[in-house]
Amino acid sequence: MTHHFAHRHLLGIEGLGPLDVTAVLDLADEYVLQNRRRDKKSSVLRGLTQINLFFENSTRTQASFELAGKRLGADVMNMSVKTSSIAKGETLLDTAATLNAMHPDLIVVRHQHSGAVKLLSEKVDASVINAGDGRHEHPTQALLDALTIRRAKGRLHRLTVAICGDVAHSRVARSNMILLGLMEARVRVIAPPTLLPPDIDKYGVEVFHDMEEGLKGADVVMMLRLQQERMDGAFLPSRREYFHRFGLDHQKLAHAKDDAIVMHPGPMNRGVEIDSLVADDLARSVIAEQVEMGVAARMAVMDLLARNIPAEDAG
Repeated sequence: MTHHFAHRHLLGIEGLGPLDVTAVLDLADEYVLQNRRRDKKSSVLRGLTQINLFFENSTRTQASFELAGKRLGADVMNMSVKTSSIAKGETLLDTAATLNAMHPDLIVVRHQHSGAVKLLSEKVDASVINAGDGRHEHPTQALLDALTIRRAKGRLHRLTVAICGDVAHSRVARSNMILLGLMEARVRVIAPPTLLPPDIDKYGVEVFHDMEEGLKGADVVMMLRLQQERMDGAFLPSRREYFHRFGLDHQKLAHAKDDAIVMHPGPMNRGVEIDSLVADDLARSVIAEQVEMGVAARMAVMDLLARNIPAEDAG
């Protein structure tokens, strides 16, 4: 690898450069091959300890990080927040002090509040990876999405990517808009006005309120989960009306390029954001590939961060 990934933490895509993103994707490509072999394990993180600290439920992201760490040879521990001292009133800073005393090397954190992961990273000695914080960012999701797109299309630059749905509440959308802009892709967002963030202009994206217009000529169609648990007002008339206007079916998909791929970060609300016939269309959908790429991308991130841990501090 010619580019040095000079980062202690991965708190967001913001702060990375194009060479950093490319370094992660190139290494992740190697891990895709490793993960398809009979012997999937390596010793890259042997002797290192990884703690997965999830304040929000996430079966697939936590499982992906756990598998990634174990395949790299790390000792992996999952902390159950709901049954820990945190649930009994322990503050985030108390938790940081407790974790520090265990001398972990990598801490993977998902938290419901934006900025909580950054605060934790300032109070621990370990490298911290953001597995999603509030509405802020979900950097490894954007990296695995980029890996999926690059493997399907051969590149990221000059592709037209349409991000559709609940952009306002989506940290996935935020990280993807930053990464795709960084890699010189043309990004469109398609959503009702109530589901767009007020600062959408700062991302340099094209905004559409009509699926047919927004999907014209798109190379990639990225659907988002409707995050009703984060909504505290009347954002939608009804789920049925939402699907009629903004749910992806083959009729709407026909406006994109003939070889456009369909993505979704999961879990999917079938019949709300996406029709099952599209989600399961093996000729267009790369949703299953995204899950596979997630393990490889997270292995690459942990590998690169571990290279910056001084040998005397490891373990």
